[in-house]
Amino acid sequence: MAKVILICGKICSGKTRYAKSLSKMNSAVILSSDEITLVLFGSNGGQEHGCVVDKLQNYLYQKSLEIVDVGINVILDWGFWTQKERQKAITFFAKHNINFEWHYIDSSDEVLRVNLNERNREIEEGRTLSYYFPDELISRFWDMFEVPSKDEMDIWVDNRIV
Repeated sequence: MAKVILICGKICSGKTRYAKSLSKMNSAVILSSDEITLVLFGSNGGQEHGCVVDKLQNYLYQKSLEIVDVGINVILDWGFWTQKERQKAITFFAKHNINFEWHYIDSSDEVLRVNLNERNREIEEGRTLSYYFPDELISRFWDMFEVPSKDEMDIWVDNRIV
């Protein structure tokens, strides 16, 4: 029976890299709200960014049901920053009797900084389309993240060493 894997972690923790490797091991489709918003709006989503992401994630929840229904695993790669977001996912998949598991990417501040600097450099060089975060802004986003408890996660990935 197909399942949904939900990837939880801070910006630049390595979620997408992890999701890509997990996708190969589990023959899974990755659904990423960042990937879609970047294609549609570029790296500047504007004032409506939050609203667009909410609608998009609701769409991807529904799409994940269709994909799982045909026997293909799904990976949701969008961070699940808050307990409220994680509870929404739990309620949604439990309501639809879908098997799911949580993977948390536990990254040190050093790893986050290294990953952020590399991503920002790739953006500046035109090698990737992603969100650029200046140092003065990224800490605010990292501080908004609610670290899950060990009980919430099925798999705790240690990504704390550079």
